[in-house]
Amino acid sequence: MFLRVSRVCRFMVTSMFAWMPLSVCADGSTIDKVYHPYVVPLEIEVEWRTVVSFDDDDAVDDQQLHRLGIGYSPVESWFAEVYLIGEKKPNDAFALEAIEIEAKWQLTEQGEYDADWGVLFEFEKQAQDEIWAVAVGLLVEKEWGRWVGAANLFVEFEWGGDIKSELESAGALQLRYRYDRVFEPALEFYQSENTTGLGPVLMGNQRLGIGRKLHWEFGVIFGLNGRTPNQTVKALLEYEF
Repeated sequence: MFLRVSRVCRFMVTSMFAWMPLSVCADGSTIDKVYHPYVVPLEIEVEWRTVVSFDDDDAVDDQQLHRLGIGYSPVESWFAEVYLIGEKKPNDAFALEAIEIEAKWQLTEQGEYDADWGVLFEFEKQAQDEIWAVAVGLLVEKEWGRWVGAANLFVEFEWGGDIKSELESAGALQLRYRYDRVFEPALEFYQSENTTGLGPVLMGNQRLGIGRKLHWEFGVIFGLNGRTPNQTVKALLEYEF
């Protein structure tokens, strides 16, 4: 047991230091979701997720970001999803912020190698401003018995008439314990230029029949520096069929 936990820790630390030097000029909190490299062929997914920040700074306190997406896997190793992104800033009304398209490519079969690999491509257009963004994310996951470690590394480029072109990057780590199918505790870590956060997350899966599943997540990420909100509450619901 001690050896297994030691291997988990070594994987997470190695993954963290692999992408931390790339975290340059990212602006705003990057706390959101840890992606996994797997694709289920012909699966349809409806997803809602949100992050809400709480902070002593009134300009950040109660800032909300909501995503509503629908996705489909047309072939064996690809999954595509379209999101509507809404934002509520302090003292402002809720409004459509952006439209995003994602495409995930599963590079390896689960268990084929020592770790499982995938790539995520993102394209986003701001709804109210002339701001465009493209991002590429490397997804890796590894299992040690009931322990599962996942690491994400994203590099994003933003441009447009309403923003100065810039290259950003961010990373996320998740350490999960598969206690039960309907209940899995996890610990998540986020790092970018303006974000350093760590906190517990609970998640699980509820079968709703043949080929139907509800996946849920809820967590609280605590800021570890002055530029990250004191607490960020995150929640996710996915209906897969």
